[in-house]
Amino acid sequence: MIKLSRELKTGLIAVITIILFIWGFSFIKNDNIFKKERIFYATYNNVQGLESSSLVTINGLKVGKIDNISFHPQKKGNLIVTFSLNTDFQFSNKSIARIYSSDLIGTKSLSIVPNYEGKLSVSGDTLKSDIEPGVFELLNDKVAPLQSKFESMVANTDSIMQSLNNILDVKTEKNIRTSINSLKNTLLTFEKTSISLDSLVVGNQSNFNDILNNSKDITQNLKQLTDSLTDVDIAATITKFHKTISDLDLMLTDINAGKGSVGKLLKDDQLYQNFTNASKELEELLRDMKLHPKRFVHFSLFGKKAKAYNPKDSLK
Repeated sequence: MIKLSRELKTGLIAVITIILFIWGFSFIKNDNIFKKERIFYATYNNVQGLESSSLVTINGLKVGKIDNISFHPQKKGNLIVTFSLNTDFQFSNKSIARIYSSDLIGTKSLSIVPNYEGKLSVSGDTLKSDIEPGVFELLNDKVAPLQSKFESMVANTDSIMQSLNNILDVKTEKNIRTSINSLKNTLLTFEKTSISLDSLVVGNQSNFNDILNNSKDITQNLKQLTDSLTDVDIAATITKFHKTISDLDLMLTDINAGKGSVGKLLKDDQLYQNFTNASKELEELLRDMKLHPKRFVHFSLFGKKAKAYNPKDSLK
């Protein structure tokens, strides 16, 4: 039987303890140290505070962690992020490794945005890199335009105030004070007028009541008149009025055509000529009676025979 020295026993116990510690720590973190992991890479200009041991997720599920972050040996200023996945979930080499904020305080993690088209990725591939805007970046994008507008507004306000200072010289200020005093006097006058009007209303309250009562009576009478008009057969009245207009139009048409006595009187030229001749003869007869009454009237108080008419006697 091999006899182990005390130092060897102590060393073996230390190694076993370390192994158990590592296994227990991995068990607590839900990591399987015996499971084969896949290693991937991504290159960034700025890792936004991403650290080693930060989480790697796919669709929100933890699938790995950041192993190392180092400067690129060829591209100065760029950073190479090395991360491992402990899942056999398959995605193409066109997938994207995106840095994002996993909480409100800005803790950075890495998310694999899987793409299923093309060749499947294998351990050692370098994925495309991307950075998701954080809360502060989004706020900055929203606030920056507002800030520029606010600055522009402040500049415009300053220009307006400068213009007002230029306008408000001593003379203008004096005019403004005068206008304010005039406005004050106007308000005082308006207050006195309001008091007088209030006194007038109070003193004539009974008259106003009578006016309102009369208005009420007038409204009632108008309502009764409206009711009366409603009872009238307006349609029949309008129909009769139209018929009367039509008859009058027909009568005027007949007169204009020379029909009837009135039409013949207006249109018959011969009848008009006869009336004219008769009027002239009547006028001559009246003139002759006025000039020679003895020719037409013979009167004797004692029964003496009337003397025959002699035209020469009328000339005496």
